[in-house]
Amino acid sequence: MPSCRRAALWIAVLLVLTAGTWGVASAAEPQPRRVLVATEGKGYLETVGGYQVLHLAGTPEEMGRQHGRLLKKAVTANCTRLLTGDGKGLDPQWRGLAGGVLNQVFRHQVPERFLREMKGLADGAGLSLDAVLACNLIPELFHCSGFALLSKATATGDLYHGRVLDYGVDLGLQDHAVLILQEPEGREPFVNVSYAGFIGSVTGMNTAGVSIGEMGGGGVGQWQGVPMSFLVRMVLEDARSLQEAVAVFTDHPRTCEYYYVVADAEADSAVGLWATPARVVRIGPGERHERLPDPVAHTVLLSAGDRYRRLVERVRDGFGAFTEEKAVRLMDGPVAMKSNLHDALMVPGRGVLYVANAASDGTGAWKQTYHRFDIRRLMRERP
Repeated sequence: MPSCRRAALWIAVLLVLTAGTWGVASAAEPQPRRVLVATEGKGYLETVGGYQVLHLAGTPEEMGRQHGRLLKKAVTANCTRLLTGDGKGLDPQWRGLAGGVLNQVFRHQVPERFLREMKGLADGAGLSLDAVLACNLIPELFHCSGFALLSKATATGDLYHGRVLDYGVDLGLQDHAVLILQEPEGREPFVNVSYAGFIGSVTGMNTAGVSIGEMGGGGVGQWQGVPMSFLVRMVLEDARSLQEAVAVFTDHPRTCEYYYVVADAEADSAVGLWATPARVVRIGPGERHERLPDPVAHTVLLSAGDRYRRLVERVRDGFGAFTEEKAVRLMDGPVAMKSNLHDALMVPGRGVLYVANAASDGTGAWKQTYHRFDIRRLMRERP
C-alpha cells in the first residue's frame, strides 16, 4: 500500500529474465495444514500453515458482510488503531482528513460496487461506513518497490513477480495480516495480500495470470481521482491481459503519483507504469528513460539512489541464474527499507504465491519466514 504523502523517492520496478525452481510443488505434494475456523454464507475463514486465509464470494454486499463478520475483531482493532490510536507511522493530521474531508472527496470517486462492499463490511463488523472508508484510504500513504522476472531464461518457463511493501510497521498492520481469496460475482477471481478491513489492493494476482504491485510517489493532495488501491483492485477483477490492465489506469482519473509493475504470465510480458493525475508512462524491458541512469537488457528498473544501485548489482550478479529462492532474496535489505511491512513473490502462471510479513516488533518482512500458497488448490478444495 504506497503513497502520496511521502515524497517521490525510491521506486523500484524490475523486469528480469531468470531461472527458478525453489519451492515448486506438484498438485500431489503435501500442502500446509488447513484448519477451517468459521463460515459465513458463501465465505469462510481458515488458517493455512497458521496463516489466516479469508475466502469471499458473491455480490459486493455478500463479500463485505462475510469479511466483516468473519474478521470482526481484527477489523475493529485495525480501524480503531488507525483512526484513533498512537501508531507512530500515521500522521495525526491524516486521521482528521481521512475521517472528514477526504471521505467526502473520495465517496464520489470510489466505484459504486466498492462502496457497496464497504457498506456490507461495516454492517458485518458493527462499524460505520465512514470509518471503514477512512481506513481504506490509508494506502494513499504507502511506499514500496517491485519487480517482475520474465521466463525466457528460466528452467521452468515461469514468470515471477515480486513486490516489497515498505510502510507503517509501527501501525501494527502486520498483526492483522490476511490473505484474501476473492470470487466476485461475474468477475475474475483473485488473491489479495491484505489486512483485515481493507478491500482495495496493493499486491495481488488473478486467475487469468495477471499480477500487480504498486509503489508510492509524490503528489500529496492530488486526490481528484479513483484511489490507488481501488484501481489495483479493478485490475485484479477486470483485466485478463496486460493491455486490459494498463487500460484501467489510462481510462480512469488517477490520484497522486504512483509506480506499478504489471505482469501477464500467459503473454510472458510485463511493464512498469509511471502514473500521475496528468499522464501514464509505460516503461518496457531495457528501455532508457531520463530517470533510468543504468538500464539493463531484459529488465525495467525505476528507482533512485542506493536502492536502485543495489538492485542493479544484484540483477547483474545473478542474471540468467535466478531461482525462485534467489528472486526472493532480491527483496532483502537494503532494497527493503526498515519499514518493510510485507514481501510477496507471485508466480501467476501457476497460481503460486509466497508471502512474508513483518514481525510484531517491527522487524522487516524480508527477515521472516515466507509462506507458500497454491492459490488454485485453495480455491478448488475446501478444508
